[in-house]
Amino acid sequence: MQTLGKASRILLGIASLSLVLTYFVPLWQILLWAPQYPEGLSMKIWSNRLAGDIDIINGLNHYIGMKHISVEMFPEFHYIGILIGILIAVGVLAALTGKPRILFFFTLLSYVYGVAALWDFWRWGYDYGHNLDPNAAIKVPDMSYQPPLIGYKNLLNFTSYSGPDTGAWMIIGVCLLATAMWWWWFLSGRKTASKKIAGVTSSALFLVLSTLFLGACSSGPEPIRYGKDECAHCKMTLTDKRFGAEIITDKGKVFKFDDLNCLTDYLKSGEVQQAAVAQMVSVDFKNSPAFVDVKKAFFLQNEVVKSPMRGDVATFSSQADLESVQKELGGGKALTWEEVLRAF
Repeated sequence: MQTLGKASRILLGIASLSLVLTYFVPLWQILLWAPQYPEGLSMKIWSNRLAGDIDIINGLNHYIGMKHISVEMFPEFHYIGILIGILIAVGVLAALTGKPRILFFFTLLSYVYGVAALWDFWRWGYDYGHNLDPNAAIKVPDMSYQPPLIGYKNLLNFTSYSGPDTGAWMIIGVCLLATAMWWWWFLSGRKTASKKIAGVTSSALFLVLSTLFLGACSSGPEPIRYGKDECAHCKMTLTDKRFGAEIITDKGKVFKFDDLNCLTDYLKSGEVQQAAVAQMVSVDFKNSPAFVDVKKAFFLQNEVVKSPMRGDVATFSSQADLESVQKELGGGKALTWEEVLRAF
C-alpha cells in the first residue's frame, strides 16, 4: 500500500500536536444578552472546568428554577482530556507511519467525537432547561429554557448564543485537514498521491489556519451596545433599546443602525451591495434586545412610537404582538418589509 508523502506526514504531525493547545483554551461558549446586561454574560467550557460569569448566571436562573451550574454537573470533565489525548496519539501515529488506514481512523474518530459532543451537550441542555424546580419564584406555564445547541435563541428577555470556541475550532480545522488529505490520497491513485499531496495539503493547511483565525468572526447579528455603538448612516449613538437594526454581509461584517429608515437609506445608497447582504435584522419592539429577521418580521408604523430618527416603525416577531401594541397605541398601519422599504 502506498504511504502518505513526506510533506503530508509532517503537516499531519504538526496539526495533530497542535491539538495539545486545546487543553489551554475554551472549547465551547454560551453567551447571554439582556437589557440589564447589555455587555453580555458568558460561560466558557474548557476541557476540565468552567469559566465566565457563572455566579451571575446561577443567580438569575435560580428564580426560574434551573439547576445550579457547577463543575460537578459535568462528569465529562473526567475524560474529555483523555479523549483528546487519544485523538492526538492516533494523529501522530498516522504521521509517523504514513499509513492511510490510520489517517482514515483519525478522521473518523474526530467526526465521532464531534457528533457525540453535540448529542451530549443537547442532552444536558434539554435536562437543564426542562427539569425545573416546581417551587421556583417565577413560573411561566409550558415554558422551557433549553439553551440553543448552536446559534441564537430568545429566552424570555434574554438572547442566548451557543457555539464553538477556540479549542473546538482547532479540532474542526485539524479534522478538515485530515479529511482533505485522505480524500486526495484516495482519489488521486496510490502512484501519484505522494507527489501531489504536498501542494494540496499546504492549501488545506492554509484553509485550516484561516478557519482558526477567522472562526471567531461574526456570521450573524451582534448585540447592540446602547450608549456606545454608532449608527452607520446618521452617525448618532444608539440609545433607545426598543429600536435598532443591523445589516450582516456575507463576509460577516456588521453595520448597525438606530432606526429602520437609516437602514433602508444606507441600503439604497449603495454603500453595501445588495448581493453582499447575508441578513438584515431589527430589534423586537416588545422583546428587546432580541432580533427578528426583517423578512419574517411584522411592522407597525405609528408616530406615537417615536423612533430615534422618526421613522416611527416598530418591529415585532409575531402578528399577535403587533396587534397588542396597535391596540395600546390606538391604531397605526401594519406594514410588510417590502412596504417598509418603499416607505422611506
